[in-house]
Amino acid sequence: MTPPNGGPRRRGIYILPNLFTTLGLFAGFYSIVAAGQGQFGPACAAVFVSIITDGLDGRVARLTGTETDFGAQYDSLTDMVAFGVAPALLVYHWALQPLGKAGWLLAFFYAAAAALRLARFNTQPQVYGKKYFQGLPSPSAAALVTSAVWAGHDYGFPDWAGMPLALLVAIAGGGLMVSNFRYYSFKDVDLRGRIPFFVAVLIAVGIAVVSTDPPLVLFSLFLTYAVSGPVLTVHRRRRLQQGRRAG
Repeated sequence: MTPPNGGPRRRGIYILPNLFTTLGLFAGFYSIVAAGQGQFGPACAAVFVSIITDGLDGRVARLTGTETDFGAQYDSLTDMVAFGVAPALLVYHWALQPLGKAGWLLAFFYAAAAALRLARFNTQPQVYGKKYFQGLPSPSAAALVTSAVWAGHDYGFPDWAGMPLALLVAIAGGGLMVSNFRYYSFKDVDLRGRIPFFVAVLIAVGIAVVSTDPPLVLFSLFLTYAVSGPVLTVHRRRRLQQGRRAG
């Protein structure tokens, strides 16, 4: 069957961006398997591998001119596994399983919220433009949940401390994903342009800080980002109200 325009039909897919996407899918699947076996450290690390590859595949596609509808759909399906199912099962096996039915329902709530967040992102126009996301991005929600489990596991949290933390990040992460809070997208950051020398120094210092205690530092960073959405939205609404009163 030939295309409607009569031109030759292209077959195959681009290797480079889809290679990163496949790596992210593999890491997400591995996280699910490892969490089921109680290997929470490797399971958490695998989710962060997926987060890194998710940031790379799209940028590689744009830089190489290999953006396709296939790649976009493949990336979205991978995100559902790596940022929806994997974190949900991770937090369930770590601390929610003793709750029985309530535990897996809470984990399902997070997974369903991730699916809804991805569907809204794929089908609805960008309400706040490219500079802001509508709702907490699914990779950030996954990082929030995963880093909480990672920190709790590394520090040996007992059940009385681990379960409330798991409940908090699962409910908050899922709820913020489907919220209307605006989050800074960082899409206006030019990675190809020149940067001042002090910025390079700050990046090196940041890497060093994260390496001192990855679970705790990452949890602090992503918790701050998760809180920034409601704070930014409330602050903007107050400014708009003050502007209307002044006018």
